[in-house]
Amino acid sequence: MKAAALVVKIYPTAGNPPPLEAVVHKVVTRDGAELRALTAAATTATPKGTIIFVQGRADFLERYFESMRTAQDLHYAVAAFDFRGQGGSQRLLRNRLRGHARRFSDYEEDLRSVMQGPVQQHCPKPYFVVAHSTGGNIVLRGLRQRTLFQRAVITAPLLEFNYGHWPRFVVRFLTYCAVRNGLSWLYLPGIRKAPMRRSDFARNPLTSDPQRFERDALTIENHPDIAVGGPTFGWLSAALKSIKELGRWPRHQHVSCPTLIVAAGREAIVDSQAARAFADRVNGVSFIEIRDSQHEILMEKDTIRKPFWKATDSFFSSGADA
Repeated sequence: MKAAALVVKIYPTAGNPPPLEAVVHKVVTRDGAELRALTAAATTATPKGTIIFVQGRADFLERYFESMRTAQDLHYAVAAFDFRGQGGSQRLLRNRLRGHARRFSDYEEDLRSVMQGPVQQHCPKPYFVVAHSTGGNIVLRGLRQRTLFQRAVITAPLLEFNYGHWPRFVVRFLTYCAVRNGLSWLYLPGIRKAPMRRSDFARNPLTSDPQRFERDALTIENHPDIAVGGPTFGWLSAALKSIKELGRWPRHQHVSCPTLIVAAGREAIVDSQAARAFADRVNGVSFIEIRDSQHEILMEKDTIRKPFWKATDSFFSSGADA
């Protein structure tokens, strides 16, 4: 039976309004995936350009409303979208909670489709990007050759995992075996399967800000269809392959635009040292670390977010006329 056509809508709340003049779009990729995207004009007659937000695994548009409003306050238009398999975009498995992927090049196609669709149609140049975690991996893949953006800021990029107590070779071997035996749809063992709840704040590895954590968890509770739980072996396999590809980046080969990596000092999801090593190896990439931040810098306390946005605006503004 054919799947129902995707209906795109957003879910603001009184405490989490969308950016001003937000327009929601349905984007269909070349391979037929249906995506939820959003654009919003700048709130000034002379915008500095457009910031495109490229989200992390299991993210959804509503989590970025505040960051989009902040960007508008800094005189940028904004755009964002949900990758296939998460948020309000088309899912890849019948069980909507399984965080699945086939290959990370599919995510590149999602980004390409949004850039060539609503961004080019509705958003002023130059184009800048703020990409987080998995989104950072995808943007870096694109910066190997194509010049999509004037400048890029990447927070906590997925360039290697923080494996915790699991030896890396064990994780890779188990993933290979699962995918090889047709079990790519299975959840990873030992990983939380359910989406975050408000009661999970004390143990969360994402942010130290209780209000922002509760805001996002409440959105999921009220609109569970946009939620994603734990990753599958298929997602992890695709991520490991993409990490390996980026690890082969030739030493001193330039990225296609100046890029700033911002790592979290209290990181528990990805490996910040891998991000630092990548910046040391690749020309055109700078690296800074925010010592007190957990993984999701954009969702952190104001004492972290405000200096981040000041540095980001300065970095983008210095390249706006290049």
